[in-house]
Amino acid sequence: MPSLALADALLRRHPDAVVTALGTESGLETTLLPARGIPLRLIPKVTMPRGDLRRWSRVPAGVWAASRAALAVVARDQPDVVVGFGGYVALPAYLAARRAGVPFVVHEANARPGVANRIGARMTRYVAVSVPATTASLPHAELVGIPLRRSIAALDRTAVRSKARLTFGLDADRATILVFGGSQGARTINAAMQGAARGLLSAGIQVLHAAGPANTVVVDRRDEDPPYVVLPYLERMDLAYAAADIVLGRSGAMTCAEVAAVGLPAVFVPYPHSNGEQAVNAQPLVDVGAALLVRDEDLCATVVEQLVGELALDTERLEDMSKAAETLGARDADERLADMVMQAAGRP
Repeated sequence: MPSLALADALLRRHPDAVVTALGTESGLETTLLPARGIPLRLIPKVTMPRGDLRRWSRVPAGVWAASRAALAVVARDQPDVVVGFGGYVALPAYLAARRAGVPFVVHEANARPGVANRIGARMTRYVAVSVPATTASLPHAELVGIPLRRSIAALDRTAVRSKARLTFGLDADRATILVFGGSQGARTINAAMQGAARGLLSAGIQVLHAAGPANTVVVDRRDEDPPYVVLPYLERMDLAYAAADIVLGRSGAMTCAEVAAVGLPAVFVPYPHSNGEQAVNAQPLVDVGAALLVRDEDLCATVVEQLVGELALDTERLEDMSKAAETLGARDADERLADMVMQAAGRP
């Protein structure tokens, strides 16, 4: 999504610009990019292993094969600049760009940089980061933020709140909790919400819950209760954010950037099976009072009812949290990153 937001910003400035994407055959890009009309070039996937040092023995050969494939793409498409956002294709792309003499830009969304961007940042002077703490861990880092799609960066939640709620089948004037755990959902969050649903509905709180395509949430809802809307996936995150008074969800870098930009209070439950970057992503929002943090193992129905439910009804505290979130929001990160890309390309 950040790469698509950057592409949109560049094409707004230069409608005749050519944007080509690099990806792998197993990524979401194979469906997202053709739908946007952006050409996609595929290279082999290189996974950077965590923990098991024995698996690193297979990495150099994989990186070399992927880099050769990326170099063939660079030779074919002759780009003025390459932009990487970390992930499977980033390191091969950086190595190919360096070998071909093409300038490249590194963008790091997470508070803890990944392997690809830590290496790439040492080979270019164009490095963009999303949170202040990362500026100390990457050379040449400039604080830019995460590029957001315009529908979210320009969102006025108050102006479209009633319309957004009605779009999802919610009541226009009830306290509303938005729940999601990433594109695939989160079992811990789903289970806690299923257990808390009866108490939330009895308190007059309505819920918009994206449970994930493969998950089911069963709610004991009665005729007199507020709506509890369960969806597999939210196509219109802008309207979902506008409908909500508070969000309960994971704290991926993109989610943290979006809720800050739109000023939405949050209760974050960081994904526990990783190197801890989700908790680090959320910490700046926690520090300014815009969000609360609950460990995955501590989340249960009682916590949802007593913490999230009470917050959803506390309009004064929600207003304070919203103002705090906005202090960290970067609604213009797409334009700022586009400035850096144009500078790297030698076209200020």
